[in-house]
Amino acid sequence: MSDATNPAGGARPQPLEGVRVLEFGQAVSSPLCTMLLGDLGADVVKIEPPHGDAARGYGPPFVAGESPYFLSVNRNKRSAVINLKHPEGAALVRTLAERADIIVTNFRPGVMERLGLGEESLRAVNPGLIFCQVSGYGPRGPYAGQPSYDQIAQGMSGLMSVTGTEESGPVRVGVAIADCLAALFATIGVLGAFAERQRTGLGQRVDTSLLGAVLGILTYQTGGYLAGGGDPKREGNDHPVAAPYGAFPVQDGHINIAVASEPVWRRLAEVLGHPEWVDDPRFRTNADRVRNRPALNALVTEALAGDTVDNWVARLNEAGVPCGPIWSIGQALESDVVRHLGIIQQVRHDRAGEIPLIGPAIELTATPPVIRRPPPLLGQHTAEVLAEIGVDEAEFARLREAGAVG
Repeated sequence: MSDATNPAGGARPQPLEGVRVLEFGQAVSSPLCTMLLGDLGADVVKIEPPHGDAARGYGPPFVAGESPYFLSVNRNKRSAVINLKHPEGAALVRTLAERADIIVTNFRPGVMERLGLGEESLRAVNPGLIFCQVSGYGPRGPYAGQPSYDQIAQGMSGLMSVTGTEESGPVRVGVAIADCLAALFATIGVLGAFAERQRTGLGQRVDTSLLGAVLGILTYQTGGYLAGGGDPKREGNDHPVAAPYGAFPVQDGHINIAVASEPVWRRLAEVLGHPEWVDDPRFRTNADRVRNRPALNALVTEALAGDTVDNWVARLNEAGVPCGPIWSIGQALESDVVRHLGIIQQVRHDRAGEIPLIGPAIELTATPPVIRRPPPLLGQHTAEVLAEIGVDEAEFARLREAGAVG
């Protein structure tokens, strides 16, 4: 439970406290969604096969045998190892599902149905159930049911076609952006369905896909194409519709500068020591600057060459020009800016001891998300979870011997 308190001084429950979530999946998309629900107070039970979520083996590096990949998307959960291919295992999970509020899965469409755990069969006994399916390509069309991974979705969405430069060719975004976006859209959909259930008492299906999630955030790239502008080009670190706007080398590294209005352009020209640029017909308007970007970028780069990242960031910020250093992951995590966010939290893991994790990236003033549980060990809570549906120690031992649970 959160440490937040209400005005009367009592403990305030988190928004989803008392909500029961079952997760069926692996890797990122459904685990990240359910972790976010867990951050908001939901009781998340991660149903794992005997060999566990495949992400447990992703690495190196490892922390006391635990994968940082797995650790990063599985806090605030309990792990129950149940063999869904065993009749008794599937029956146990069905009982759990009948009592659940939310199911989230990134199994391929049709897998849950073949296991006897599909939306329709469960809704017949649990009309309030919210059933969330994260897939590669959605529930319809020629690719429905096909497996997909993040980079495949990046490529098929068009994202890779606008990432990189003309010289580099298509380049993937350096994080599993399709997986993460699908998880975020799934979380939004589940919360919307939950709000609707508060009014009607009825659940509904939530679908999102890796492909659809990336398309959902391409904004002006897709907007330009739909408006008749054709396929956008790869612009590298330059902004396609504003200039100067991008990454620039300086004496000891690189900085980003973002000029998105005429007042900012005038301030940049002034602080760089070239106020005459404002009246240069090549650079008079943003459209002029975009057309003449190579010449403009060369001049800006030359003006920046004589000073350091820290000095330029200080000077540009003082002048009111949006800018920032380009940091490595380590530089970002060790910076004062990130430290003040409070997003890096120390968590006591049951095997690895005290470990740092990236915590919730949102803040709620009254009911803040908290890390209540470390990422679970494989099957750590199987007996505990099954005891909640009446499986005693003797029955649990029998089911384990039969291969139904682990």
